[in-house]
Amino acid sequence: MKTADLRVKSADELKQSLLDLRKEQFNFRFQKSVGKIEDTSRIRVVRRDIAKIKTLLNEVKSGKKPVVKAAKSTVAKRTVDAAKAASAAKKKAKE
Repeated sequence: MKTADLRVKSADELKQSLLDLRKEQFNFRFQKSVGKIEDTSRIRVVRRDIAKIKTLLNEVKSGKKPVVKAAKSTVAKRTVDAAKAASAAKKKAKE
């Protein structure tokens, strides 16, 4: 799961997802002990998804605003626009 996808969910939906992931993790523990586990990489993904959800729930609980990163193209465009504005201001200042 991507963090951006999780941020749009409500706290109740996050809690339900957390419950589902914990059940899945529990089942993986049994499969591992019996030796019947097939996709061992999924254990790591589930563990990390649990951590992401717990982090988001703590952010909601503490009242922090979610951090949304701007796309690189947006940042680059702003930088170019700022440079153009600065050069235009220098030209006007010389006149």
